[in-house]
Amino acid sequence: MPVRTLTPRFDASGKMVKLEVSPEPRPQLARGLTPPRLNPNNHYDRALAQLRSKDKPLERYIFMQQLKDADRDLFYRLTMDHMSEIVPVLYTPTVGDACLNFSHIYRRPDGLFISYEDKGRIGSILRNWPGRDEARMSVVTDGSRILGLGDLGINGMPISIGKLNLYVAGAGIRPSSVLPICLDLGTNNEKFLADPLYLGTPQKRVADQEMEEFMDEFMYEMSIHFPKLLVQFEDFSTDNAFKYLARFRNQYPVFNDDIQGTGAVVLGGFVNAARLSSEASGRPLKEHRILFFGAGSAGVGVAMQLTSFFMLQGMTEDEARAQIWTVDSQGLITADRKNLAAHKKYFARTDYSGPPVKDLVEIIKLVKPTALMGLSTIHGAFTQEVVEAMAELNERPIIFPLSNPLTMCELDFQDAVEWTNGQVLFASGSPYAPVEYNGKKMEPGQGNNMFVFPGIGLGSLLARATSVTDSMVEASALALSEALTPEERAADLLYPRIARIRDISAVVAMKVIRAAQKAGVDTAKPLRAMSDEQVVAFVKSKMWKP
Repeated sequence: MPVRTLTPRFDASGKMVKLEVSPEPRPQLARGLTPPRLNPNNHYDRALAQLRSKDKPLERYIFMQQLKDADRDLFYRLTMDHMSEIVPVLYTPTVGDACLNFSHIYRRPDGLFISYEDKGRIGSILRNWPGRDEARMSVVTDGSRILGLGDLGINGMPISIGKLNLYVAGAGIRPSSVLPICLDLGTNNEKFLADPLYLGTPQKRVADQEMEEFMDEFMYEMSIHFPKLLVQFEDFSTDNAFKYLARFRNQYPVFNDDIQGTGAVVLGGFVNAARLSSEASGRPLKEHRILFFGAGSAGVGVAMQLTSFFMLQGMTEDEARAQIWTVDSQGLITADRKNLAAHKKYFARTDYSGPPVKDLVEIIKLVKPTALMGLSTIHGAFTQEVVEAMAELNERPIIFPLSNPLTMCELDFQDAVEWTNGQVLFASGSPYAPVEYNGKKMEPGQGNNMFVFPGIGLGSLLARATSVTDSMVEASALALSEALTPEERAADLLYPRIARIRDISAVVAMKVIRAAQKAGVDTAKPLRAMSDEQVVAFVKSKMWKP
Protein backbone atom coordinates (compact mmCIF):
# COMPACT_ATOMS: atom_id res chain seq x y z
CA MET A 1 0.00 0.00 0.00
CA PRO A 2 1.48 3.41 -0.95
CA VAL A 3 2.62 5.61 1.93
CA ARG A 4 1.65 9.28 1.95
CA THR A 5 3.52 11.93 3.90
CA LEU A 6 2.03 14.68 6.04
CA THR A 7 4.01 17.85 5.35
CA PRO A 8 3.73 20.85 7.72
CA ARG A 9 3.11 24.28 6.17
CA PHE A 10 4.36 27.40 7.97
CA ASP A 11 3.43 31.07 7.67
CA ALA A 12 5.96 33.90 7.42
CA SER A 13 6.42 34.02 11.20
CA GLY A 14 7.37 30.35 11.37
CA LYS A 15 4.07 29.23 12.89
CA MET A 16 2.70 25.96 11.54
CA VAL A 17 -0.68 26.66 9.98
CA LYS A 18 -1.67 23.26 8.57
CA LEU A 19 -0.61 19.79 7.55
CA GLU A 20 -0.82 18.86 3.88
CA VAL A 21 -0.83 15.42 2.35
CA SER A 22 2.17 15.34 0.03
CA PRO A 23 1.66 13.81 -3.40
CA GLU A 24 2.62 10.18 -3.71
CA PRO A 25 6.16 9.76 -5.01
CA ARG A 26 6.52 8.30 -8.48
CA PRO A 27 6.39 4.51 -8.00
CA GLN A 28 9.58 2.63 -8.71
CA LEU A 29 9.04 -0.11 -11.24
CA ALA A 30 10.01 -3.62 -10.21
CA ARG A 31 13.28 -5.06 -11.48
CA GLY A 32 12.96 -6.30 -14.99
CA LEU A 33 10.42 -3.68 -16.02
CA THR A 34 13.13 -1.15 -16.90
CA PRO A 35 16.52 -1.63 -18.60
CA PRO A 36 19.25 -2.54 -16.09
CA ARG A 37 21.39 0.57 -16.72
CA LEU A 38 18.58 3.14 -16.62
CA ASN A 39 19.33 5.81 -14.02
CA PRO A 40 18.36 9.47 -13.57
CA ASN A 41 21.70 10.83 -14.77
CA ASN A 42 21.95 8.97 -18.03
CA HIS A 43 18.24 9.45 -18.68
CA TYR A 44 18.74 13.23 -18.28
CA ASP A 45 21.48 13.09 -20.91
CA ARG A 46 19.32 10.89 -23.11
CA ALA A 47 16.34 13.27 -22.94
CA LEU A 48 18.53 16.28 -23.73
CA ALA A 49 20.05 14.46 -26.71
CA GLN A 50 16.59 13.50 -27.95
CA LEU A 51 15.45 17.12 -27.70
CA ARG A 52 18.47 18.37 -29.62
CA SER A 53 17.97 15.75 -32.33
CA LYS A 54 14.71 17.42 -33.40
CA ASP A 55 15.37 19.73 -36.33
CA LYS A 56 12.08 21.67 -36.21
CA PRO A 57 11.06 23.96 -33.31
CA LEU A 58 7.51 22.56 -33.26
CA GLU A 59 8.87 19.02 -32.95
CA ARG A 60 10.97 20.16 -29.98
CA TYR A 61 7.84 21.68 -28.43
CA ILE A 62 5.89 18.43 -28.88
CA PHE A 63 8.77 16.45 -27.39
CA MET A 64 8.95 18.69 -24.31
CA GLN A 65 5.19 18.45 -23.71
CA GLN A 66 5.40 14.66 -23.92
CA LEU A 67 8.34 14.70 -21.51
CA LYS A 68 6.33 16.84 -19.09
CA ASP A 69 3.54 14.25 -19.13
CA ALA A 70 5.95 11.34 -18.69
CA ASP A 71 8.41 12.80 -16.17
CA ARG A 72 7.52 16.22 -14.76
CA ASP A 73 10.64 16.60 -12.64
CA LEU A 74 12.95 15.80 -15.54
CA PHE A 75 11.06 18.30 -17.72
CA TYR A 76 11.72 21.10 -15.22
CA ARG A 77 15.32 20.02 -14.53
CA LEU A 78 16.11 20.29 -18.22
CA THR A 79 14.30 23.62 -18.52
CA MET A 80 16.02 25.18 -15.51
CA ASP A 81 19.48 23.93 -16.51
CA HIS A 82 19.16 25.12 -20.11
CA MET A 83 16.98 28.22 -19.86
CA SER A 84 18.30 30.10 -22.87
CA GLU A 85 17.89 27.02 -25.06
CA ILE A 86 14.54 25.67 -23.83
CA VAL A 87 12.50 28.77 -22.93
CA PRO A 88 12.20 29.71 -26.65
CA VAL A 89 10.86 26.19 -27.22
CA LEU A 90 8.25 26.39 -24.47
CA TYR A 91 7.23 29.98 -25.13
CA THR A 92 8.05 32.66 -27.70
CA PRO A 93 8.75 32.17 -30.51
CA THR A 94 7.78 28.48 -30.79
CA VAL A 95 4.53 28.72 -28.82
CA GLY A 96 3.09 30.68 -31.76
CA ASP A 97 3.45 27.63 -34.00
CA ALA A 98 2.10 25.43 -31.21
CA CYS A 99 -1.04 27.57 -31.03
CA LEU A 100 -1.56 27.61 -34.79
CA ASN A 101 -1.32 23.81 -34.82
CA PHE A 102 -2.87 23.02 -31.42
CA SER A 103 -5.92 21.18 -32.75
CA HIS A 104 -3.64 19.00 -34.88
CA ILE A 105 -0.85 18.23 -32.38
CA TYR A 106 -3.15 17.75 -29.35
CA ARG A 107 -2.30 14.60 -27.33
CA ARG A 108 -3.88 14.80 -23.90
CA PRO A 109 -5.67 17.36 -21.70
CA ASP A 110 -3.72 19.91 -19.71
CA GLY A 111 -5.78 22.63 -18.03
CA LEU A 112 -9.44 23.63 -18.05
CA PHE A 113 -11.55 24.44 -21.09
CA ILE A 114 -14.66 26.47 -20.27
CA SER A 115 -17.10 27.12 -23.11
CA TYR A 116 -19.85 29.67 -23.51
CA GLU A 117 -22.34 26.81 -23.38
CA ASP A 118 -21.19 26.29 -19.77
CA LYS A 119 -22.63 29.68 -18.83
CA GLY A 120 -24.87 29.27 -15.79
CA ARG A 121 -22.91 26.26 -14.52
CA ILE A 122 -19.31 27.45 -14.64
CA GLY A 123 -18.90 26.58 -10.95
CA SER A 124 -19.59 22.93 -11.69
CA ILE A 125 -16.89 22.96 -14.38
CA LEU A 126 -14.36 24.51 -11.99
CA ARG A 127 -15.13 21.82 -9.42
CA ASN A 128 -13.86 19.22 -11.89
CA TRP A 129 -10.30 20.46 -11.50
CA PRO A 130 -8.50 17.75 -9.45
CA GLY A 131 -6.15 20.11 -7.62
CA ARG A 132 -8.66 22.67 -6.36
CA ASP A 133 -7.19 22.95 -2.87
CA GLU A 134 -3.67 23.53 -4.16
CA ALA A 135 -4.45 25.97 -7.00
CA ARG A 136 -2.65 29.29 -6.53
CA MET A 137 -1.74 30.64 -9.99
CA SER A 138 -3.88 30.67 -13.13
CA VAL A 139 -3.27 32.05 -16.61
CA VAL A 140 -6.52 32.68 -18.47
CA THR A 141 -6.90 33.43 -22.18
CA ASP A 142 -9.84 33.60 -24.54
CA GLY A 143 -7.55 33.12 -27.54
CA SER A 144 -8.80 36.29 -29.23
CA ARG A 145 -5.39 37.93 -29.83
CA ILE A 146 -2.60 35.40 -29.55
CA LEU A 147 0.79 37.10 -29.86
CA GLY A 148 0.66 38.82 -33.28
CA LEU A 149 -1.29 35.95 -34.82
CA GLY A 150 -4.83 37.16 -34.23
CA ASP A 151 -7.92 35.23 -33.17
CA LEU A 152 -6.98 31.59 -32.61
CA GLY A 153 -9.94 30.59 -30.42
CA ILE A 154 -9.34 27.51 -28.30
CA ASN A 155 -6.01 27.01 -30.04
CA GLY A 156 -4.70 29.68 -27.68
CA MET A 157 -4.43 27.15 -24.82
CA PRO A 158 -0.64 26.63 -25.29
CA ILE A 159 -0.22 30.28 -24.25
CA SER A 160 -1.68 29.54 -20.80
CA ILE A 161 0.24 26.27 -20.50
CA GLY A 162 3.52 27.84 -21.64
CA LYS A 163 3.24 30.83 -19.36
CA LEU A 164 2.67 28.60 -16.33
CA ASN A 165 5.64 26.41 -17.27
CA LEU A 166 7.70 29.59 -16.90
CA TYR A 167 6.10 30.45 -13.54
CA VAL A 168 7.33 27.07 -12.29
CA ALA A 169 10.78 27.21 -13.87
CA GLY A 170 11.37 30.92 -13.26
CA ALA A 171 9.88 31.47 -9.81
CA GLY A 172 9.41 28.03 -8.30
CA ILE A 173 5.60 28.10 -8.21
CA ARG A 174 4.67 24.48 -7.42
CA PRO A 175 3.59 22.55 -10.54
CA SER A 176 0.60 21.18 -8.63
CA SER A 177 -0.65 24.71 -7.93
CA VAL A 178 -0.86 26.07 -11.50
CA LEU A 179 -4.07 26.13 -13.51
CA PRO A 180 -4.10 26.86 -17.28
CA ILE A 181 -7.52 27.99 -18.55
CA CYS A 182 -8.82 28.68 -22.04
CA LEU A 183 -12.24 30.30 -22.40
CA ASP A 184 -13.98 28.95 -25.50
CA LEU A 185 -16.13 31.88 -26.58
CA GLY A 186 -16.02 31.08 -30.29
CA THR A 187 -13.65 32.34 -32.97
CA ASN A 188 -13.91 34.59 -35.99
CA ASN A 189 -11.08 32.72 -37.69
CA GLU A 190 -12.70 31.22 -40.79
CA LYS A 191 -9.85 28.76 -41.30
CA PHE A 192 -10.45 27.19 -37.90
CA LEU A 193 -14.23 27.24 -38.25
CA ALA A 194 -13.83 25.18 -41.43
CA ASP A 195 -11.28 22.79 -39.87
CA PRO A 196 -12.93 19.45 -38.94
CA LEU A 197 -10.18 18.90 -36.33
CA TYR A 198 -10.72 22.27 -34.60
CA LEU A 199 -11.16 21.50 -30.89
CA GLY A 200 -13.26 24.52 -29.96
CA THR A 201 -16.95 25.24 -30.43
CA PRO A 202 -17.31 25.97 -34.18
CA GLN A 203 -19.16 29.27 -33.88
CA LYS A 204 -18.48 32.99 -34.22
CA ARG A 205 -17.40 34.88 -31.12
CA VAL A 206 -20.20 35.81 -28.74
CA ALA A 207 -21.42 39.41 -28.53
CA ASP A 208 -20.00 41.90 -26.02
CA GLN A 209 -22.96 41.73 -23.63
CA GLU A 210 -22.92 37.94 -23.61
CA MET A 211 -19.18 37.95 -22.91
CA GLU A 212 -19.61 40.43 -20.05
CA GLU A 213 -22.18 38.18 -18.37
CA PHE A 214 -19.95 35.15 -18.91
CA MET A 215 -16.87 36.89 -17.50
CA ASP A 216 -18.74 38.16 -14.45
CA GLU A 217 -19.91 34.64 -13.65
CA PHE A 218 -16.48 33.16 -14.40
CA MET A 219 -14.55 35.50 -12.11
CA TYR A 220 -17.10 35.20 -9.31
CA GLU A 221 -17.03 31.40 -9.45
CA MET A 222 -13.23 31.44 -9.58
CA SER A 223 -13.16 33.45 -6.34
CA ILE A 224 -15.52 30.96 -4.69
CA HIS A 225 -13.85 27.73 -5.79
CA PHE A 226 -10.24 28.99 -5.78
CA PRO A 227 -10.15 31.62 -3.00
CA LYS A 228 -6.33 31.71 -2.87
CA LEU A 229 -5.85 32.00 -6.63
CA LEU A 230 -4.06 34.81 -8.48
CA VAL A 231 -5.35 35.26 -12.04
CA GLN A 232 -3.29 36.51 -14.95
CA PHE A 233 -5.22 37.50 -18.08
CA GLU A 234 -3.35 36.78 -21.30
CA ASP A 235 -3.88 37.61 -24.97
CA PHE A 236 -7.39 39.02 -24.87
CA SER A 237 -8.26 41.36 -27.76
CA THR A 238 -7.11 44.94 -27.20
CA ASP A 239 -10.42 46.45 -26.10
CA ASN A 240 -11.30 43.49 -23.89
CA ALA A 241 -7.82 43.42 -22.34
CA PHE A 242 -8.31 46.95 -21.00
CA LYS A 243 -11.99 46.41 -20.27
CA TYR A 244 -11.68 43.31 -18.09
CA LEU A 245 -8.56 44.44 -16.28
CA ALA A 246 -10.43 47.61 -15.27
CA ARG A 247 -13.58 45.64 -14.47
CA PHE A 248 -12.00 43.13 -12.11
CA ARG A 249 -8.71 44.48 -10.76
CA ASN A 250 -10.33 46.07 -7.69
CA GLN A 251 -12.53 43.04 -6.98
CA TYR A 252 -10.07 40.15 -7.32
CA PRO A 253 -6.31 39.52 -7.36
CA VAL A 254 -5.78 39.80 -11.11
CA PHE A 255 -3.39 41.40 -13.57
CA ASN A 256 -2.88 41.46 -17.33
CA ASP A 257 0.59 40.57 -18.50
CA ASP A 258 0.13 42.08 -21.97
CA ILE A 259 -0.69 45.49 -20.50
CA GLN A 260 1.23 45.47 -17.22
CA GLY A 261 3.91 42.79 -17.52
CA THR A 262 5.10 43.90 -20.96
CA GLY A 263 5.18 47.48 -19.75
CA ALA A 264 7.20 46.52 -16.70
CA VAL A 265 9.82 44.53 -18.57
CA VAL A 266 10.22 47.25 -21.19
CA LEU A 267 10.53 49.88 -18.46
CA GLY A 268 13.25 47.80 -16.80
CA GLY A 269 15.27 47.60 -20.03
CA PHE A 270 14.56 51.19 -21.03
CA VAL A 271 16.00 52.51 -17.76
CA ASN A 272 19.32 50.88 -18.64
CA ALA A 273 19.14 51.90 -22.31
CA ALA A 274 18.37 55.53 -21.40
CA ARG A 275 21.37 55.68 -19.09
CA LEU A 276 23.71 54.41 -21.81
CA SER A 277 22.19 56.73 -24.42
CA SER A 278 22.49 59.72 -22.11
CA GLU A 279 26.09 58.85 -21.26
CA ALA A 280 26.87 59.00 -25.00
CA SER A 281 24.95 62.19 -25.74
CA GLY A 282 25.07 64.15 -22.49
CA ARG A 283 21.29 64.49 -22.68
CA PRO A 284 19.50 64.56 -19.29
CA LEU A 285 17.34 61.50 -18.68
CA LYS A 286 14.17 63.56 -18.50
CA GLU A 287 14.72 64.82 -22.05
CA HIS A 288 14.29 61.42 -23.69
CA ARG A 289 11.47 61.30 -26.24
CA ILE A 290 9.74 57.98 -26.98
CA LEU A 291 7.89 57.12 -30.17
CA PHE A 292 5.58 54.09 -30.15
CA PHE A 293 4.80 52.35 -33.43
CA GLY A 294 1.69 50.32 -32.56
CA ALA A 295 -1.07 51.44 -30.21
CA GLY A 296 -2.92 48.27 -29.24
CA SER A 297 -3.23 46.93 -25.69
CA ALA A 298 0.48 46.08 -25.44
CA GLY A 299 1.63 49.36 -27.03
CA VAL A 300 -0.51 51.61 -24.86
CA GLY A 301 0.20 49.45 -21.80
CA VAL A 302 3.94 49.86 -22.30
CA ALA A 303 3.55 53.59 -22.93
CA MET A 304 1.59 53.95 -19.68
CA GLN A 305 4.33 52.14 -17.80
CA LEU A 306 7.06 54.31 -19.34
CA THR A 307 5.47 57.46 -17.97
CA SER A 308 6.85 56.15 -14.66
CA PHE A 309 10.37 56.62 -16.02
CA PHE A 310 9.84 60.36 -16.46
CA MET A 311 7.96 60.76 -13.18
CA LEU A 312 10.95 59.16 -11.43
CA GLN A 313 12.98 62.06 -12.86
CA GLY A 314 10.71 64.47 -10.98
CA MET A 315 8.24 65.27 -13.76
CA THR A 316 4.49 65.55 -13.31
CA GLU A 317 2.15 63.06 -14.98
CA ASP A 318 1.24 65.58 -17.69
CA GLU A 319 4.90 66.39 -18.31
CA ALA A 320 5.71 62.67 -18.50
CA ARG A 321 2.88 62.01 -20.94
CA ALA A 322 4.16 64.83 -23.18
CA GLN A 323 7.41 62.89 -23.75
CA ILE A 324 5.54 60.03 -25.46
CA TRP A 325 4.12 59.91 -29.01
CA THR A 326 2.03 57.06 -30.46
CA VAL A 327 1.50 55.90 -34.04
CA ASP A 328 -1.07 53.47 -35.43
CA SER A 329 -2.07 52.34 -38.92
CA GLN A 330 -3.43 55.83 -39.65
CA GLY A 331 -0.27 57.63 -38.60
CA LEU A 332 0.59 59.94 -35.71
CA ILE A 333 -2.25 59.83 -33.18
CA THR A 334 -3.67 63.29 -32.54
CA ALA A 335 -6.56 64.38 -30.37
CA ASP A 336 -8.48 65.88 -33.27
CA ARG A 337 -8.83 62.53 -35.07
CA LYS A 338 -12.45 61.44 -35.42
CA ASN A 339 -13.69 58.18 -33.85
CA LEU A 340 -10.51 57.71 -31.85
CA ALA A 341 -10.56 54.51 -29.77
CA ALA A 342 -10.83 55.14 -26.02
CA HIS A 343 -7.53 53.50 -25.12
CA LYS A 344 -5.64 55.74 -27.60
CA LYS A 345 -6.89 59.06 -26.23
CA TYR A 346 -4.51 59.38 -23.28
CA PHE A 347 -1.43 59.81 -25.49
CA ALA A 348 -3.16 61.59 -28.40
CA ARG A 349 -1.18 64.74 -29.20
CA THR A 350 -2.76 68.12 -28.70
CA ASP A 351 0.34 70.05 -29.84
CA TYR A 352 0.12 69.18 -33.53
CA SER A 353 -2.48 70.74 -35.83
CA GLY A 354 -1.00 70.09 -39.27
CA PRO A 355 -2.12 67.53 -41.85
CA PRO A 356 -2.07 63.83 -40.89
CA VAL A 357 1.45 62.35 -40.89
CA LYS A 358 1.52 58.69 -41.87
CA ASP A 359 5.08 58.03 -43.05
CA LEU A 360 7.23 56.77 -40.17
CA VAL A 361 10.39 58.51 -41.38
CA GLU A 362 8.52 61.82 -41.57
CA ILE A 363 7.12 61.24 -38.07
CA ILE A 364 10.65 60.61 -36.77
CA LYS A 365 11.85 63.85 -38.34
CA LEU A 366 8.91 65.68 -36.72
CA VAL A 367 9.15 64.13 -33.25
CA LYS A 368 12.96 63.69 -33.03
CA PRO A 369 12.67 60.67 -30.69
CA THR A 370 15.56 59.18 -28.76
CA ALA A 371 13.72 55.84 -28.57
CA LEU A 372 11.57 53.91 -31.06
CA MET A 373 9.31 51.15 -29.73
CA GLY A 374 7.68 48.61 -32.04
CA LEU A 375 4.48 46.83 -30.99
CA SER A 376 2.79 46.75 -34.39
CA THR A 377 3.21 43.07 -35.38
CA ILE A 378 4.38 44.32 -38.82
CA HIS A 379 7.52 42.45 -39.81
CA GLY A 380 10.21 44.69 -41.24
CA ALA A 381 8.36 47.93 -40.44
CA PHE A 382 11.63 49.49 -39.24
CA THR A 383 13.30 49.79 -42.62
CA GLN A 384 16.87 50.89 -43.26
CA GLU A 385 15.61 54.44 -43.86
CA VAL A 386 13.76 54.41 -40.52
CA VAL A 387 16.76 53.09 -38.59
CA GLU A 388 19.18 55.48 -40.25
CA ALA A 389 16.85 58.38 -39.39
CA MET A 390 17.05 57.34 -35.73
CA ALA A 391 20.84 57.00 -35.95
CA GLU A 392 21.18 60.45 -37.51
CA LEU A 393 19.37 61.99 -34.52
CA ASN A 394 21.08 59.99 -31.77
CA GLU A 395 24.63 58.88 -30.95
CA ARG A 396 23.14 55.68 -29.52
CA PRO A 397 19.56 55.23 -30.73
CA ILE A 398 17.25 53.12 -28.59
CA ILE A 399 15.26 50.74 -30.79
CA PHE A 400 13.01 48.08 -29.25
CA PRO A 401 11.15 46.00 -31.90
CA LEU A 402 8.99 44.09 -29.44
CA SER A 403 6.39 42.28 -31.55
CA ASN A 404 6.19 38.49 -31.22
CA PRO A 405 6.91 36.06 -32.75
CA LEU A 406 10.00 36.77 -34.85
CA THR A 407 7.92 36.60 -38.02
CA MET A 408 6.10 39.72 -36.74
CA CYS A 409 9.18 41.58 -35.42
CA GLU A 410 9.73 45.07 -36.83
CA LEU A 411 13.53 44.77 -37.14
CA ASP A 412 16.16 42.02 -37.18
CA PHE A 413 19.14 42.47 -34.86
CA GLN A 414 21.75 42.03 -37.61
CA ASP A 415 20.19 44.86 -39.63
CA ALA A 416 19.89 47.08 -36.55
CA VAL A 417 23.61 46.69 -35.84
CA GLU A 418 24.75 47.28 -39.41
CA TRP A 419 22.44 50.24 -40.10
CA THR A 420 23.60 52.09 -36.94
CA ASN A 421 27.30 51.19 -37.24
CA GLY A 422 27.04 49.11 -34.10
CA GLN A 423 25.65 51.90 -31.92
CA VAL A 424 22.08 50.65 -31.47
CA LEU A 425 20.67 49.91 -28.01
CA PHE A 426 18.42 47.02 -28.99
CA ALA A 427 15.84 44.80 -27.33
CA SER A 428 13.30 42.55 -29.02
CA GLY A 429 10.35 40.54 -27.79
CA SER A 430 11.70 37.20 -29.05
CA PRO A 431 15.31 36.04 -28.89
CA TYR A 432 17.97 36.82 -31.49
CA ALA A 433 21.46 35.35 -31.63
CA PRO A 434 24.49 37.56 -30.93
CA VAL A 435 26.30 39.02 -33.94
CA GLU A 436 29.90 39.96 -34.66
CA TYR A 437 30.51 43.55 -35.75
CA ASN A 438 33.99 45.00 -36.33
CA GLY A 439 35.49 42.19 -34.30
CA LYS A 440 33.16 42.74 -31.33
CA LYS A 441 30.49 40.35 -30.12
CA MET A 442 27.20 42.20 -29.70
CA GLU A 443 24.43 40.63 -27.62
CA PRO A 444 20.81 41.64 -28.24
CA GLY A 445 18.53 42.40 -25.36
CA GLN A 446 15.30 40.48 -25.09
CA GLY A 447 12.39 42.21 -23.38
CA ASN A 448 11.12 38.86 -22.18
CA ASN A 449 8.17 39.19 -19.80
CA MET A 450 9.63 36.19 -17.98
CA PHE A 451 11.95 38.63 -16.23
CA VAL A 452 9.01 40.08 -14.28
CA PHE A 453 5.77 38.08 -14.33
CA PRO A 454 7.07 35.08 -12.32
CA GLY A 455 8.28 37.48 -9.61
CA ILE A 456 5.06 39.49 -9.70
CA GLY A 457 3.09 36.28 -9.27
CA LEU A 458 5.25 34.83 -6.52
CA GLY A 459 5.49 38.11 -4.62
CA SER A 460 1.73 38.66 -4.81
CA LEU A 461 1.05 35.13 -3.57
CA LEU A 462 3.52 35.30 -0.68
CA ALA A 463 2.23 38.73 0.35
CA ARG A 464 -1.27 37.27 0.05
CA ALA A 465 -2.17 40.46 -1.81
CA THR A 466 -5.85 41.26 -2.23
CA SER A 467 -5.09 43.07 -5.50
CA VAL A 468 -2.17 43.73 -7.83
CA THR A 469 -1.53 47.48 -7.81
CA ASP A 470 0.28 49.61 -10.39
CA SER A 471 2.95 50.28 -7.76
CA MET A 472 3.63 46.53 -7.45
CA VAL A 473 4.12 46.27 -11.22
CA GLU A 474 6.38 49.33 -11.26
CA ALA A 475 8.42 47.83 -8.42
CA SER A 476 9.05 44.74 -10.54
CA ALA A 477 10.39 46.92 -13.37
CA LEU A 478 12.77 48.86 -11.14
CA ALA A 479 14.00 45.65 -9.55
CA LEU A 480 14.75 44.30 -13.03
CA SER A 481 16.63 47.45 -14.03
CA GLU A 482 18.92 46.99 -11.03
CA ALA A 483 19.50 43.26 -11.59
CA LEU A 484 22.51 43.49 -13.93
CA THR A 485 25.82 42.14 -12.70
CA PRO A 486 29.01 44.21 -13.18
CA GLU A 487 30.02 41.91 -16.04
CA GLU A 488 26.62 42.39 -17.73
CA ARG A 489 26.88 46.17 -17.36
CA ALA A 490 30.40 46.13 -18.82
CA ALA A 491 28.99 44.35 -21.88
CA ASP A 492 26.32 47.09 -22.28
CA LEU A 493 23.54 44.57 -21.70
CA LEU A 494 20.07 45.99 -21.10
CA TYR A 495 18.72 42.84 -19.44
CA PRO A 496 20.35 40.18 -17.28
CA ARG A 497 21.03 36.73 -18.68
CA ILE A 498 18.05 34.43 -18.40
CA ALA A 499 20.09 31.70 -16.69
CA ARG A 500 19.88 33.76 -13.47
CA ILE A 501 16.09 33.95 -13.57
CA ARG A 502 15.42 32.47 -10.13
CA ASP A 503 17.72 34.94 -8.38
CA ILE A 504 16.12 37.75 -10.38
CA SER A 505 12.61 36.51 -9.55
CA ALA A 506 13.47 36.40 -5.84
CA VAL A 507 14.50 40.07 -5.82
CA VAL A 508 11.51 41.07 -7.99
CA ALA A 509 9.20 39.20 -5.60
CA MET A 510 10.74 40.98 -2.61
CA LYS A 511 10.18 44.39 -4.23
CA VAL A 512 6.61 43.42 -5.14
CA ILE A 513 5.97 42.38 -1.54
CA ARG A 514 7.32 45.70 -0.27
CA ALA A 515 5.11 47.60 -2.73
CA ALA A 516 2.08 45.57 -1.63
CA GLN A 517 2.85 46.46 1.98
CA LYS A 518 3.18 50.14 1.15
CA ALA A 519 -0.15 50.04 -0.73
CA GLY A 520 -1.81 48.23 2.17
CA VAL A 521 -3.00 45.28 0.07
CA ASP A 522 -0.85 42.63 1.80
CA THR A 523 -2.34 40.25 4.36
CA ALA A 524 0.85 38.30 5.22
CA LYS A 525 1.69 40.75 8.02
CA PRO A 526 4.73 38.91 9.50
CA LEU A 527 6.72 39.75 6.36
CA ARG A 528 6.58 43.41 7.34
CA ALA A 529 8.96 42.80 10.24
CA MET A 530 11.62 41.18 8.05
CA SER A 531 14.59 42.94 6.45
CA ASP A 532 14.89 42.89 2.67
CA GLU A 533 17.56 40.20 2.93
CA GLN A 534 15.30 38.08 5.13
CA VAL A 535 12.39 38.48 2.70
CA VAL A 536 14.59 37.38 -0.23
CA ALA A 537 15.69 34.33 1.78
CA PHE A 538 12.05 33.61 2.65
CA VAL A 539 11.05 33.89 -1.01
CA LYS A 540 13.81 31.50 -2.07
CA SER A 541 12.77 29.02 0.62
CA LYS A 542 9.31 28.87 -0.95
CA MET A 543 10.57 28.09 -4.46
CA TRP A 544 9.79 24.56 -5.63
CA LYS A 545 12.72 22.53 -6.92
CA PRO A 546 12.49 19.35 -9.04
